[in-house]
Amino acid sequence: MIKSESIGQRIRRRRKDLRLTQASLGSRIGLSGSAISQWEDNKTSPNGDSLISLSRELQCSPEFILYGEDSVSNVELAAVDSRLVPIISYVQAGAWTAECTIRSVDGGIDFLQTNLELSASAFALVIKGKSMLPDFSEGDTVIIDPDVIPIPGDFVVAKNGQEEAIFKKYRPRGVINGKDVFELTPLNDDYPTVRSDETPIRIIGTMIEHRRYRRKR
Repeated sequence: MIKSESIGQRIRRRRKDLRLTQASLGSRIGLSGSAISQWEDNKTSPNGDSLISLSRELQCSPEFILYGEDSVSNVELAAVDSRLVPIISYVQAGAWTAECTIRSVDGGIDFLQTNLELSASAFALVIKGKSMLPDFSEGDTVIIDPDVIPIPGDFVVAKNGQEEAIFKKYRPRGVINGKDVFELTPLNDDYPTVRSDETPIRIIGTMIEHRRYRRKR
């Protein structure tokens, strides 16, 4: 039954369960009661920081509001020492900077919950492709923090002039012609290495956590 509800219906039900008016809920998250009304009437949908604030006040997870998953974990508050990290696309990651936060992400958002100490600009990325096999399989998820400067051997997300970001291993190559040169290498030898003295590369962030998911056969 919960999954058949709309986003607005779930917001209204949780609000009424907590005996909150639209005006009081709005004031708690810095919005007007009419904004809550528009959510509940499915005229607009919460996203970004508003979605996080709404889930906190309704004492449920953002996933519950967006998708109606009715597991117990989705209707409980996150632990005090945990935070939610937005899962973004490779295209979004390509435009990501250290100044970006969850409010930079439009539309529906999926999240990972973690108790890591991360900057406000941290994000998660679902691995696609085979360039990082065997350590990183397609469908695995990595958490990236743009505030962490990579050291040799770290895995990073970077932009190399293409529309999408890339995920590779970071290897500094020293100073060449007065510039610090590094290369980004795949773990799969079938894919090419990219060098910063041959292609303009911008490091977006450093991997902080790798979540590997077992596949069913």
